[in-house]
Amino acid sequence: MDTRTPPVVAATADPRRWQALGLLGLAFFMVILDATIVLTAIPTMRRELGFTLSGVQWVLTAYALTFAGLMLFSGRMADLFGRRRVFMAGLVLFVASSLFCGIAWSGEVLVAARAVQGVSAAIMAPTALSIVVATFPDGAERNRALGVWGGLGGFGATAGLLIGGVITSLLGWEWVFFINVPIGLVILALCPVLVRESRDRAGEHRFDLAGAATITAGPLLLAYAVIKAPEHGWLSAASLGLFAAAAAVLALFVVVEARTAAPLVPLRIFRNRTLVGGNLLMLAVGLAVDGMLFPLTIYAQQVLGYSALQFGLMSAVMTGMSIAGAFAGQALVTRLGVRPIAIGGMLLVLGGALLLTPVSAGGSFAADLLAGLLVFGPGMGACFVAAQIAALAGVPEEESGLAAGLVDTLFNVGSALGIAIVTSVAVAAGRHGTVDGLRAAFGTAAAFAVLGLLAGAFVLRRRR
Repeated sequence: MDTRTPPVVAATADPRRWQALGLLGLAFFMVILDATIVLTAIPTMRRELGFTLSGVQWVLTAYALTFAGLMLFSGRMADLFGRRRVFMAGLVLFVASSLFCGIAWSGEVLVAARAVQGVSAAIMAPTALSIVVATFPDGAERNRALGVWGGLGGFGATAGLLIGGVITSLLGWEWVFFINVPIGLVILALCPVLVRESRDRAGEHRFDLAGAATITAGPLLLAYAVIKAPEHGWLSAASLGLFAAAAAVLALFVVVEARTAAPLVPLRIFRNRTLVGGNLLMLAVGLAVDGMLFPLTIYAQQVLGYSALQFGLMSAVMTGMSIAGAFAGQALVTRLGVRPIAIGGMLLVLGGALLLTPVSAGGSFAADLLAGLLVFGPGMGACFVAAQIAALAGVPEEESGLAAGLVDTLFNVGSALGIAIVTSVAVAAGRHGTVDGLRAAFGTAAAFAVLGLLAGAFVLRRRR
């Protein structure tokens, strides 16, 4: 009898792994898409539901904040209780909340339903990514899988503009949510067939409720402080009090994690410089991408007068370039390492945002937007891939949910804060005119890209 121990790769190389990647990638694409698909429907929502400019951004921010705040907790829950099981529970909630978003009869109901949808996305996204990390052995094959995953992130972040424009124009804004229902049900049916169950069998079945509460409340307070700052005054007692409260809650999170027996985020993982660099890069990507997309949709539809369909078709230029940037970045990471791709991608994001800052009231797509979108797109796709690979390379299977939750959290915290900050800047600067406010917003997105450039240059390691 052959008593030789089978190799580890044979145990981890699921023969259905590429089909599973396709199915999970579709779910991830749907989650990322829902963060941006509503952008083209914003003007219609404002008109039909009576939103103000500062109020309508909560349709985006409510989703992004609950998405970001619960991902670490969800990722750890998946490690302990079974990744496929937790993913499917999140998918059921996502389908139900999407249905309620579509039938919302007021702005308040829509924001509440979007917050619940963000909770479901917080369960799905890190769990799906942790399944990918657990399914593909570390090395070249996992990098290819993560390259596809990062490409889907970049594609989803911009394809929402195109898809949302078409759906809003032909069917109405409600259908940007209704479309999730049949797709989600198909994924739910195929999941038991294509995705195997996995979990951290050595982990303790204890939850860090204090850590989950503080990491959810901290970004929420920070975003609220940024949104209210133009109204109260940036240096007013109210604004400074909100900023101080947000800082205190985030500091409390660190204290809780250092002292609890079963931390949501063990602080030891931050000794990994590549993981830290990848997460900081992803935070900057979230800030810059959503910081640019929000003023872009306002400029195109409210200043230039494009319909949702015209704006969606116009954004296809950026979507196509983001796909090209993602695949080029994945191919070059193996040869050059993560750091050069991160720096090069962020330079393109910075250049694209700067090219958008001179927008004018009497402008056009060709004169004011085309060059910026052509440059911004590939940079965004490359940065998504570089950040994902850096944040997840070398992560052991038992901590894949935690690592996936961390990188997804940083992206969505960046998205929520990026939207909040550029909205506040646009409102403050827009007192002299809408276009002045939008120019300032695009300039703020460029400043966010500089932060990512610094993270790529000084935090990520030079070696591959």
